Amino acid sequence: MTAPRPAAAPDLDRLCIDTIRTLAMDAVEAAQSGHPGTPMALAPLAYLLYTRRLRHDPRDPAWPDRDRFVLSAGHASMLLYATLYLTGYDLPLEEIRAFRQWGSRTPGHPEHGQTPGVETTTGPLGQGFANAVGMALAEAHLAARFNRGGHTIVDHRTYVVVSDGDLMEGISHEAAALAGHLALGKLTAFYDDNHITIEGPTSLAYSDDVARRFEAYGWHVQRVADGNDLAALDAAAQAAEAETTRPSLVIVRTHIGWGSPHKQDNAAAHGAPLGKDEVAATKRAYGWPVEPPFYVPEEARRLAAACVERGAALHRAWRERLRAYQAAHPELAAQWRAALAGELPADWEAALPAFGPADALATRAASGKVINALAPVVTTLIGGAADLAPSTDTLIKGSADHSAANREGRNLHFGIRELGMGGVLNGMALHGGVRPYGATFLVFSDYARPAIRLAALMRLPVIYVFTHDSIGLGEDGPTHQPVEHLAALRAIPGLVVLRPADAEETAAAWRTALLRRTGPTALILSRQKVPPLARAGTSARNGVERGGYVLTEATGGAPRVVLMGTGSEVQLCVGARDLLEREGVPARVVSLPSLELFEAQPAAYRDAVLPPAVRARVAVEAGRTQGWHRWVGDGGDVVGLDHFGASAPAERLFAEYGFSAERVAERARALLRQETTR
Repeated sequence: MTAPRPAAAPDLDRLCIDTIRTLAMDAVEAAQSGHPGTPMALAPLAYLLYTRRLRHDPRDPAWPDRDRFVLSAGHASMLLYATLYLTGYDLPLEEIRAFRQWGSRTPGHPEHGQTPGVETTTGPLGQGFANAVGMALAEAHLAARFNRGGHTIVDHRTYVVVSDGDLMEGISHEAAALAGHLALGKLTAFYDDNHITIEGPTSLAYSDDVARRFEAYGWHVQRVADGNDLAALDAAAQAAEAETTRPSLVIVRTHIGWGSPHKQDNAAAHGAPLGKDEVAATKRAYGWPVEPPFYVPEEARRLAAACVERGAALHRAWRERLRAYQAAHPELAAQWRAALAGELPADWEAALPAFGPADALATRAASGKVINALAPVVTTLIGGAADLAPSTDTLIKGSADHSAANREGRNLHFGIRELGMGGVLNGMALHGGVRPYGATFLVFSDYARPAIRLAALMRLPVIYVFTHDSIGLGEDGPTHQPVEHLAALRAIPGLVVLRPADAEETAAAWRTALLRRTGPTALILSRQKVPPLARAGTSARNGVERGGYVLTEATGGAPRVVLMGTGSEVQLCVGARDLLEREGVPARVVSLPSLELFEAQPAAYRDAVLPPAVRARVAVEAGRTQGWHRWVGDGGDVVGLDHFGASAPAERLFAEYGFSAERVAERARALLRQETTR
């Protein structure tokens, strides 16, 4: 069915903007769920950015030097989908019709990898903003590393749209402060100042002076009084692009549900369909045909071809620059291509340090040695800590600090901002060309958890270094002693948790983390020294790669008892085995640094490590016992910690809470006694 061009659309700009608005209204109405009001308000801004400001190629959304656009206000996903459709991305109208439905490429919130042109998964408010900061940081670092006089191959901007909700969330404060401190001049944020939240007017809970807040962070701040004023929006965008020494915030006054006769400027337009009658009334107010739904005028359809042509021309010009760069700097060009592809140098594993029988180290110290051995070879490795680099041993020695004055620096100082750090790391990984890591104490992984979850959802190869992993940190007490954190991290689908038992396993854990390209990895490391462990057969490298392995075999036949553990508690299993063997009880020790990797092994391998016939199994880990019963089975036992710790030296805490070789051996004996009475 066709309809004439709406009489009330005097030019192509208005026609395309109203197409975005009506597609959003119709999609939400068809799904009977979603957020129509913000797309209706922000359609002029999205249209302007995608047709006049963004350097992007709809036919190649992964073009490395494209500008990035992040919709941090992910609930307004239909704004992005309608704009991508209209500007020529591979997102046909059928996908718009299938908004929020099973199997569609238009999920309720934007999902990275699901929809062409979607740069990151957003929805949990504030995280997209932090991702944008990470993207801008990665761009600045790569530009400093690879661009040479007369040859610029990394030169793009990051744009992000944020809502009131984004700016209320604490992560926005963390990320904005860091962006201002680092003077990320190629970052522009547009603040959708619509004065409305789900519960009603923002004045119910929000009275921040956003402009002064961002000025205090070191941002360049502008205001646009009318979100429908394309000329004013364009002028503000140009001014932001001209400001190269500060990130920019453009505060745009908009009206949620713009044009709706009864729901404009009303919370009812935020998170629910307008309703059939209100959709019809709004279309009439636009001068738009009420029927058919999902109507796209032919003139608006032609916009796609123009955007595709513009994008192709921009891309061609960049490829010409790339060819000149390759001719002038062939070695750098090869490094750049490898960095973007996420490739590791052919000889990188040879740089891994070898630890010997004299290396009694805290695993955090062993990790620091690994980082510094790898850094000269794996030049994409870049990271830091939430103000804990000396304690987490995560500084790259000999490298400069990353700063506004030195973008090449590989030591990132995130400040005391764990969640902001997590969001920035995600943005860096999404940008590509770098392999980011971030560190803090394990107990503070709680602060970063929302970002870790999204890294897992997006399958991003971020590495987390979590140290001070148990009551072994001692006198700082229960506020700093992680108890439930291992179980909590293991509950995140797609996150691999690695808790190495000694220095050799730590090197192997870093190897495993760097080889992973399809998901994040958490390295869980000790504060206290742990002894080097003797291995009977399987190397630490192979054992860690598979998540678990036989560390020490029973003597004199098949084991009657299997003792298993992670991290510093593996040494207790070794000590308990020695006690049991002296009593004539054959006992096997299994190191299980990663339950996720072990679970992914074939059943035959798992059964070879944990023989089903051996029902007397004891697991030892200084944390919650949750999750371990699967591996010990009905006849097994878990030596764990299902309560908070205390302030005391580590040795006293381990003794008081039953973490000793003698107690582990006694728990094993008790299991054997139960077997004889059955």
